[in-house]
Amino acid sequence: MKTNSGDAGGIQVSGMQFSYDGQPPLFVQFDLEVTPGSRCLLIGANGSGKTTLLKILAGKHMVGGRDVVRVLNCSAFHDTQLICGGDLAYLGGSWNKTIGSAGDVPLQGDFSAEHMIFGVEGVDPTRREKLIDLLDIDLQWRMHKVSDGQRRRVQICMGLLHPFKVLLLDEITVDLDVVTRMDLLDFFKEECDQRGATIVYATHIFDGLETWATHAAYIQDGELRRSEPLSELPEMKGAKNLLSVVESWLRAETKRPQKAAAASSPFGNSPFRSSRHMAYFR
Repeated sequence: MKTNSGDAGGIQVSGMQFSYDGQPPLFVQFDLEVTPGSRCLLIGANGSGKTTLLKILAGKHMVGGRDVVRVLNCSAFHDTQLICGGDLAYLGGSWNKTIGSAGDVPLQGDFSAEHMIFGVEGVDPTRREKLIDLLDIDLQWRMHKVSDGQRRRVQICMGLLHPFKVLLLDEITVDLDVVTRMDLLDFFKEECDQRGATIVYATHIFDGLETWATHAAYIQDGELRRSEPLSELPEMKGAKNLLSVVESWLRAETKRPQKAAAASSPFGNSPFRSSRHMAYFR
């Protein structure tokens, strides 16, 4: 029987419908459950809906109904204390990091890494030092002069300074070297094992994730095709690695007829239909 993981500290999406203004529906009756304490890989081809889903979970897009998207037993969009209280953290591809009420802080200006990191208030100094060391950050870096990978390290550090209960990651390790990436994944695993945190990680880099992830959710054209513990995936038995399994899924997509663009939205005149007034970004 399906449990309500939102009540217990996880994520639950039930019958979600979403489309961007003037576009065919991306999600129609979409369901997803992520159990508390799990490390769930969000898998899919470019354009499958991974980033949009993470933004919806992070409360950046509005969907109809308070109970459609539940994170930590809160409505992802409506219950702003979920984000403001620091229980939910989102790290995406942008070089901006929203910190409290300060708005978007640019990470490409003429600031030092020390200025950026130590400017975040209410931080445990031990956690801060651990992250600085783990990410091999030089506090004297000038943000407008460093490489993309170094700038990304500062962004990640700032996003992880406060302990989280749910962490949403959108391809944040793409600019990191292999050592930093593996150390960061070890840190995430420790957060789940020791504090019971829940992580949803969208990535196209699968090296070493066979033993890191606990669950996999595979999205194809806005539809959830697979969602199960990684240990129960039949394709993993006898497979060389997770990459070979994901490759087989994505190659199979190329042989599948493309989803036809809907002539009209199935939402009709429903108030839950996303529109220019509802597809908000926070």
